[in-house]
Amino acid sequence: MASRRERRKPEGKVRDHLSLVIVGHVDHGKSTLVGRLLHETGSLPEGKVEAVEAMCRRRGMPFEWAFVTDAFQAERDQGVTIDVSHIRFTTEARHFLLLDAPGHREFLKNMVTGAASADAALLVIDAEEGVREQSRRHGYLLSLIGVRQVVVAVNKMDLIGCDAQRYASIEAGYRAYLAGIGIVPAHVVPVSARTGANLTAPTRDMSWYAGPTLLQAIESLQPSPPLHDLPLRFPVQDVYKFDARRIIAGRIESGRLGVGDTVLFSPSNKTAKVKSIEGWHVPGPIFEASAGQSIGVTLDDQTFIERGEVISHILKPPMETNVFHGRVFWLGDEPLRAGARYTLKLHTLATAVTVQEIERVVDPTDLSTTKSDKVERFAMAEVILRARALLALDPFLDNAATGRFVLFDGYIPVGGGTIGMQGYPDQRELVTVRSTNVTEVVHRVSHAAREARAGHRGAVIWLTGLSGAGKSTLAMEVERRLFAKGYNVYVLDGDNVRRGLNANLGFTADDRAENIRRVGEVAALFADAGFVCITAFISPYRTDRERARRAAMEKFHEIYVDADLAICEQRDPKGLYARARAGEIKDFTGISAPYEAPETPELAVRTSDRGVDECVGDIIAYVERALSFSRTSE
Repeated sequence: MASRRERRKPEGKVRDHLSLVIVGHVDHGKSTLVGRLLHETGSLPEGKVEAVEAMCRRRGMPFEWAFVTDAFQAERDQGVTIDVSHIRFTTEARHFLLLDAPGHREFLKNMVTGAASADAALLVIDAEEGVREQSRRHGYLLSLIGVRQVVVAVNKMDLIGCDAQRYASIEAGYRAYLAGIGIVPAHVVPVSARTGANLTAPTRDMSWYAGPTLLQAIESLQPSPPLHDLPLRFPVQDVYKFDARRIIAGRIESGRLGVGDTVLFSPSNKTAKVKSIEGWHVPGPIFEASAGQSIGVTLDDQTFIERGEVISHILKPPMETNVFHGRVFWLGDEPLRAGARYTLKLHTLATAVTVQEIERVVDPTDLSTTKSDKVERFAMAEVILRARALLALDPFLDNAATGRFVLFDGYIPVGGGTIGMQGYPDQRELVTVRSTNVTEVVHRVSHAAREARAGHRGAVIWLTGLSGAGKSTLAMEVERRLFAKGYNVYVLDGDNVRRGLNANLGFTADDRAENIRRVGEVAALFADAGFVCITAFISPYRTDRERARRAAMEKFHEIYVDADLAICEQRDPKGLYARARAGEIKDFTGISAPYEAPETPELAVRTSDRGVDECVGDIIAYVERALSFSRTSE
């Protein structure tokens, strides 16, 4: 079988590069397709086809194109691609790096690894077998890791007599599935890898097909936007000391960096100026570096920096958060469970995280979702992960380099996924201190004197719960009764603070977090003055409530006003749930944004099935027990 190198010898012109991963269910002819495509484009080394022919004769078997690319003896013996093969070939249109990924589900880790760096994907489906569970799983994984350019090859058309109706059925069904996960295939091409039909030239056997050949289809795909055009992300790999220099080393994942640039380190929020850029085995000085380069930098100041920090420019830095949504593909032998702890690997950072919640488990066969407290092997899920400290990251759709993560159980990788921040704020502004030359004022009236005059301790009584749970109703009635008992008491409610103190804030996740930060600080001042300050805010994020607790310290008392979502929707005093369900309100807590219920509140009052008087009585009793030191209960 002669080589076709001469027939498609590339001309000497400039071509761009495209990384293409090829995936498909085991035995759908993926490796055969790759081998035949390389032959048809004249990309095989001289003598390769003859060597495979000789090997097949020795084994007494028909010629097998898959053996052209299967690198391991185990693959040839089992007919299964195990590892990711990296194959370079050039056509008249461009240079390709073809990533041949394994199809068997036992090797999905390898497939994910190969696809993670791809610009586009070629997905192979057997025309005789049709769309299988693994075909859907591969499509979902491509969506999960952000590969949006897909060409589908309906292979083995020769086995079904080039049946146009069978092809049309597979095309329609798989297009519909991909649309459900946000992928619109560029082309769906009927081919026969074994015969070479429709790979590089049309075939009369499929004259009913008017689309491009497979080669034309993949040549129409576009490389990903250059990483150097994205904001700078330079994760710190390590810090080395050479002579008197401290060199911060790592790989620039996106953007550009130049000598003299002022950079920001996240999440420490330190800043410095780049004094020099250092390279290894590079002649002459370096004044600029960009995405993909491994470099070191020195700073104009001896700033203490640790591995895992992310260097960026001050404008367009990564987000800072300790909680995020993760779309996870689970590969662990043991199920992923809510409450379990794993090691999160995020760029160069490794840190412990807890699975705060399994939001839903996704069935890749029909994209249906179920609620569960565990995720089995090879399943996909949407989860909420929480770390103890702030992490520097990006939503995956903004920057894949700092928007992907891997979960480890011990030293074993058990899952991978992408980051989403829907409904969660960027906490950078909430922890950044810009005030300088500030000296704390020492009051001449002691806490003891204030509390002695009031007859009770100062406190923040923090009511949290869903909209409609009854927070404001309870807060106002508790205030009235405590005032009647002689307490110095005041309610901070959303409506009264947003008319003045927080009038400049909207309802984005960042603005809502800032709203709660300000309320927490003001409430702490009330408590410091000897007041009982009652707050009635949804305050959906544990991080925000923990920040308010730190502001008031031992004076903070969290009360969870617990009501079922269905009950809150029935009450819906302002019609907000109905508007949220209709899509008029975005990021509405409980509907399109998360509510993180307290884990260990000082008190929980359930309002779904208890009256106002009973719940108020519980809160009054708690306040009197916790705050009174000289007052007897009335």
